[in-house]
Amino acid sequence: MTTQPSKDLETFDNPKPGRDYTIRIDVPEFTCLCPKTGQPDFATLRIEYVPAKLCVELKALKLYMWAFRDQGAFHEAVTNEILDDLVKVTAPNFMRIRAEFNVRGGIYTTVVVEHRNPDWRAPEPVHLP
Repeated sequence: MTTQPSKDLETFDNPKPGRDYTIRIDVPEFTCLCPKTGQPDFATLRIEYVPAKLCVELKALKLYMWAFRDQGAFHEAVTNEILDDLVKVTAPNFMRIRAEFNVRGGIYTTVVVEHRNPDWRAPEPVHLP
């Protein structure tokens, strides 16, 4: 059983590569360190993506998130780093990460970052009567 954090993200083949569908992952216990004070910052990360050929493996994602626990990072930087790393390994059609950081000094911070494959067209929404 792996008991160490790791920045190695693993993937597996999308079981339905010809179908657009959304995968939603919530990470309610994300932790990194404030680069100014060294104090822990806590956040809930909400990851949504439309896979192309690959999906991210969840155990590897858990160990990846754990790797930030001792890393100093501004909220904006760490959210963009996570998006860049996930896009690099999965090459999704679309991915959005919403990082909702807990209060610090009376201020909540939410950072939303997105990636869109320029060749991908989102399906039209269906509105039922």
